[in-house]
Amino acid sequence: MNLKTLKEEESLINRHLFLIASVITVVTMGMLIIEFFTRGAFSPANMGVFYLGVLVIYSFHKELVRWFGKKKIERQGEVFIYTWIAITVILYIVDFATNNYYSYNFQGQPSFTLTNISVITIEVLAVFVFTRLLKTLRISFK
Repeated sequence: MNLKTLKEEESLINRHLFLIASVITVVTMGMLIIEFFTRGAFSPANMGVFYLGVLVIYSFHKELVRWFGKKKIERQGEVFIYTWIAITVILYIVDFATNNYYSYNFQGQPSFTLTNISVITIEVLAVFVFTRLLKTLRISFK
């Protein structure tokens, strides 16, 4: 197997990983939004660790493909970051505007949905910053 074939195979794998990460992102976002607006009518999504794992694998593989010398790699993953930030901010605004109505479940106990969404958003940002650091290192070595 030569380097060109390896680059092509890894690029194809990366497109598949992006698709997987996209689907899991949409599912996770949807479940968390439903959990937020139903105030505990559904069990917590608890997908944070799984989602972060999938995102890390996709992101690092994307950087690996870059290190192999793939010149043009789409920056589609940034949409994840902007969407998580937007959802988090919007949900905080909704909770604020409703006088913390969504911060408590139907039984009056604290809901941790906003905290979970915030943690996921910060983790997504951390993955982004770390992969940007890897990209900067790659450019520095050239």
